[in-house]
Amino acid sequence: MSEAPNEDGIRATGVTVTYRNGHTALRDASFAIPRGTIAALVGVNGSGKSTLFKALMGFVPVAAGEIEILGRPVREVMKAQAVAYVPQAEEVDWTFPVLVEDVVMMGRYGHMGFFRRPRPADHDAVAVALARVNMTEFRHRQIGELSGGQKKRVFLARALAQDAQVILLDEPFTGVDVKTEDQIIALLRDLRAEGRVMLVATHNLGSVPEFCDRVVLVKGTVLAYGATAEVFTSQKLREAFGGVLRHFMLEGERLHNDTDQRKLEVFSDDERPLVIYDDRTRTLKGRS
Repeated sequence: MSEAPNEDGIRATGVTVTYRNGHTALRDASFAIPRGTIAALVGVNGSGKSTLFKALMGFVPVAAGEIEILGRPVREVMKAQAVAYVPQAEEVDWTFPVLVEDVVMMGRYGHMGFFRRPRPADHDAVAVALARVNMTEFRHRQIGELSGGQKKRVFLARALAQDAQVILLDEPFTGVDVKTEDQIIALLRDLRAEGRVMLVATHNLGSVPEFCDRVVLVKGTVLAYGATAEVFTSQKLREAFGGVLRHFMLEGERLHNDTDQRKLEVFSDDERPLVIYDDRTRTLKGRS
């Protein structure tokens, strides 16, 4: 499951994070994600997803182990503006009066001089980023006036304006409609083709096999990581989500009228159920 060092987008080796109150939120976590990859970060609430994001951005100290991003230490890549973060909606004060284009311009701050005066190149980068997420016509709107999906696209534009090679997305599909979700997925695929790394924290299990190449499955540590088909198995999902998600299983005469022994399993959080049939994940189409 390991890749050559020059191919690594993100690599964590034996990472442990302990907070000042003595609580160890993440223990001995190891995984690797190559460049040009969309990876899902999956686990229940409190499993360590947020802590892992904070460690990847250098916001919390690592008590043991090490993290490398693009082959360099976290502090170095953060200083180089190589990592961008797309937050959850509840992390943002939407009442703060700021225009859409100003939010996107924040992604350029690390590229500006000491006085942070935007240059023509910065304005051009903002314009291109807004166009990529189809938000150009909203550039002079207050961010708080936008819908949930539009706000997500603005923060994606900020990451694009930053020209980050690694993008961390925290629940990007929460509160968005199906059309916006499809637009975000299409953009992530384009960014993957450019060689970027996207790590997407999500509880929307049914979407993961549709667009994620790899999965990092966490529950206080990394339970498994690798290709989605290898990680999204019934056994591993029960280990990570047992007692939290609804789990249904049909087999034998309850499912087939003959001697077919294949079984059907459904893991559901009432949003996008994950279906496993004959030990293979299935994506439900026809969303509404």
